[in-house]
Amino acid sequence: MDETISIVLFSGTDDKLQSASVMAAGAAALGRPVKILLQYWALDAFRADRINADHGLAPEAGEAGRAAMDAVTRAGGAHWSATMRAAKEIGDVDIQACSASMELLKLKQTDLDSLVDGIEGVASFFINAGEGQILFI
Repeated sequence: MDETISIVLFSGTDDKLQSASVMAAGAAALGRPVKILLQYWALDAFRADRINADHGLAPEAGEAGRAAMDAVTRAGGAHWSATMRAAKEIGDVDIQACSASMELLKLKQTDLDSLVDGIEGVASFFINAGEGQILFI
């Protein structure tokens, strides 16, 4: 069970970022390598000055989703970035910023939180994904 799980993280809403961090932590706990490519709005959420900001929820979450997420926070639930840091401590989790998204958003690596390991292009991401599963969030 050591096949790589690769995640293309496109969305920058807190619920989807939380989902990706839980998936990464779960795979890492099972000993599976995890590769994450940050694109567009997910990449924007990983900016050092925005990582702890409220990134909202996906529209389909609605008011009930907001109430549920707020209840989890009040109960001491971990922020998605803390879960992602834990995933990196548990196992082999590599987070790369998409080079095209970096250009579009006019970002440099120094603009990003230390969770981000580097910058790579889409072709490199697919090569590194190998034969493993690719999830799109």
